[in-house]
Amino acid sequence: MMKKNATFKQWFAVGLLAVSSLNLAADWASGSTDWDKLPDVKKSKVGLCLTPQQAYEMKKKDPKGVAFFDVRTRAEAMYVGWPSDADALVPYVEHPELMTEWDDKRFMYKLEPNQDFVPEVERRLKDMGLGKDATIIVICRSGDRSSKAQDRLQMAGYNKVYSVAEGVEGDSAKEGARSGQRVVNGWKNANLPWTYKLDKARMYFPR
Repeated sequence: MMKKNATFKQWFAVGLLAVSSLNLAADWASGSTDWDKLPDVKKSKVGLCLTPQQAYEMKKKDPKGVAFFDVRTRAEAMYVGWPSDADALVPYVEHPELMTEWDDKRFMYKLEPNQDFVPEVERRLKDMGLGKDATIIVICRSGDRSSKAQDRLQMAGYNKVYSVAEGVEGDSAKEGARSGQRVVNGWKNANLPWTYKLDKARMYFPR
């Protein structure tokens, strides 16, 4: 058990490094598929990537055979909205129940590893009648956490996991009148279906 926790913490640390380096990915063009040039913070060992449009089309083509999971936090889904076609919200990392701890390095409330991440994916897949051979799409804010979630799922035996490299919100502009705003790429900026209306059955509740 200790070894398992140590492994998870290793992956979590890598994920936090990616979250702290988001601005380095701002040059990734919307709709780009030149995956060899993907910024390091968006890369995974699995190496399977999709543009938002590709993910949307893959899910639409086989809605019951392809699982689509939003791996952001519950707060992000609630306040930022989420892809309408996502099957479930399964946070890769989460804020503590009471956000009282601050991360000075990343200018945000602290995140903690969601130990329930893989078990929740397993539960959701079972509910869909799918197993470890299923095609899975994961999406986060801008492609960093989803790439780490992708590798975590491969470690658990899932070999067809795709990361949406641009994420839901996309990357931040480096300069101009909208500098710092997430307007470079992403699911929402591609005008794909998303909503603020959340379906309780598809939301995450700790078990």
